[in-house]
Parts: sequence; C-alpha cells; structure tokens
Amino acid sequence: MKQNLHTPEGVRDIYGMECERKLYLEQKLFSVLTGYGYHPIETPSFEFFDIFGKEIGTTPSKDLYKFFDREGNTLVLRPDITPSIARSAAKYHADEEMPLRFCYKGNTFINHHSLRGRMKECTQLGAELMSDPSVDADAEILSMIVDCLHAAGLKEFQISVGHAGIYQGLVTAAGFSEDETAELYGLLSNKNFFGVEEFIGRHDLPEDLRTCFGVLRCMYTSGEELAQFMEVAKNYEMIRSALKRLIALQQMLLIYGIEAYVSFEPGMVSDYQYYTGILLSGYTFGTGEPIVKGGRYDELLPMFGKESAAIGFVVVIDQLLEAITRQKIEVPLTHHTQLIVYHPTHHEDAVVLAKKARSAGGSAELICYDENKGRDVYENYAAANRIARITWLV
Repeated sequence: MKQNLHTPEGVRDIYGMECERKLYLEQKLFSVLTGYGYHPIETPSFEFFDIFGKEIGTTPSKDLYKFFDREGNTLVLRPDITPSIARSAAKYHADEEMPLRFCYKGNTFINHHSLRGRMKECTQLGAELMSDPSVDADAEILSMIVDCLHAAGLKEFQISVGHAGIYQGLVTAAGFSEDETAELYGLLSNKNFFGVEEFIGRHDLPEDLRTCFGVLRCMYTSGEELAQFMEVAKNYEMIRSALKRLIALQQMLLIYGIEAYVSFEPGMVSDYQYYTGILLSGYTFGTGEPIVKGGRYDELLPMFGKESAAIGFVVVIDQLLEAITRQKIEVPLTHHTQLIVYHPTHHEDAVVLAKKARSAGGSAELICYDENKGRDVYENYAAANRIARITWLV
C-alpha cells in the first residue's frame, strides 16, 4: 500500500534553500538575544492542560491540540511558549529576586480555523525579562526587537506599542456589561474605529470619558501627542497611569535611538488576556500578520506561585522569512562544502582528505565515481546543492 505523502492541513515541510535560510535567521537572531545577556532555555513541546487553561488567559480550549497520557491527564501541545517559561521560572527560581533573562526558540501549535489561512505550526524565537517592573525593561525589550529585525536584514518596519491598561481602564470607567465589553473588544481587534465611534455614541458617558475614548482612534509617534490626554484623564487613574508609562517609555526610546521605529497605538488589544502592561506588535511589508508579538504580563508568574513582574516578545520566524522573501532581501548564506568524487581504488585517500577538511572546520561530501556517468552529472549535482568545489580522485 502506497503511503500518503501529504502533510496534514496547516503544516508543511521546509527543505532545501528555505530551510537553510530559516536556520541562518534563527542563529543570527539568537546571537542578538544572547548579546543582551539572555540565557537559553528549553521547555517541553507539550504541557498539562492547566498551563494554558482559561484562568491563564492564553489560547481558547477549542484551538488547542489536546491528548491524554497513560494516567489520564489532559495534555496539550503548547500554543504559546511564555506560560511555559513562567512555569519553569516559578519552579526553579522561586526565591530569586534578581532579574531573570531567558531566550528560546521552539514551535507552537494552534488549531486555527481552516478558513483563516494561518499555519497551525509555527516557529517562534523570543526572550523574557522577569523580576524587573521598570520602564527600562520595556525599553530593553524594544531595543532587542529592533536589533533582531535589523539583523534579519529588514530596513523598513514599525513596532506598534499599546497598553492593556488603557482599554481596561476605559471599560471599567464606563461600566460596560460583559457583552458590551466583548463587542468593544471585537471592534478594536479588527481596528474598526468607525464601529467604535458608533458604539460609544450609543452610550451615555461623561464628556471627559468620551474624550478619553478618542485616544483609541489614532497612532501617535511621540509622548507629547499622548500627553494631551493626561489632563482629560485625571479622574481615571488606570488610564492616566497607562499613558504616563507610554510617555516615560518614549523618553527611554530616545536614549536607545530607536524612536523612529516605534509608534504608539492606544487602541491595541491582545488575544492573550494575561497581558497587563505594554503591548507590542511588529509589522513590515510582505506579510499581513505581525512578525513580532509581545507585552508585559506582571500577573502571570504569581499564578504559578512566584511574585514577579515580567515582559517578553517573540519573533514569528515563519512570518519574518516570508516578509524577507517578498522584499527580496538576500540572506548571506555561505557554502564551503567540497565534493570529493573518488574511484573505489582511492577510497582511503578520499576519507583521509575529507577528515582533514572537517578537522579544519570545513565540510566534505564523499561520492564514489560511477564510470557510467559523465563528469557533468557530478558538476550539476554540486551546483544544485550549492557545493563550492569538486575534488576528483579518479
């Protein structure tokens, strides 16, 4: 019986030049993270269900890949790596008070609806900074994002920064019901600001609060633009506090010299409900999905028993690679492999030569010469596999 050669819907094989480019990007970006003093960590590809349960505020249960172990425990393929890092930090660093810096790479699995056109398995590379609640930590994360995207070869990109406290403060002050809050959330998720205006128009709100809702409509490039809402938000501490944080962050961005890459988007909301502070999304040409996602989650680690603030981000490698390809950005791969084609009588010489090349840090591939094939067959093979040179022992 012939085996099925197709992959399931939502996953695919990555091979050849694309795979080499992906691995190169991962290595390049990982070196940026370690350059900031972040330490590699690996967590399991599957965890207990409650690590990603409703209380954590990550991925809806219907979108999880669930299965059972021998003891009947419900397990899930991780849809998101951050809760796993939080669990690990709480387990192994429960009493550590100094900042914890972790970086990682791994695949995540989300059972997206087939009509959404998203891959169900994707590779994420990211960093988490724990036990540092300061705006300095927020700025460091943004600086790493900018350096990662530059390292990938991107020149044109933008990072949108919001704050979970703005949306939460607005709905709390307005006293919206659960259904009304969900409706507003849906409008903001789809960036339907005309719908937001119509929604607000249906409610009897104080004039200053109605003005505060106006901050959701626009993108801002400086703290000065946000500061105009500080006075009108003076009676709404959660909103005011969030605006102050963004204004302070903008000053830190000037120190890092990355302010040109950052815009402030007060209307930003996230599907991950565990975010409590700033929210991050990075975009570039060539893909409709964000290439960077992240935010501050000061209330997540306490759910695992560790009182600690935290912030982090991930680069979605698959989306980044798609954008780089469509922008025709060259990934500078180098190939130093030599192909050693040998006659059976020179097998020992070929092995010695290959070992010498490998011990010197190079690479060598051995192929026994077939007299029924011309040299052009081996030359075409070398060209197709991006082999730098051929050594003939025939």
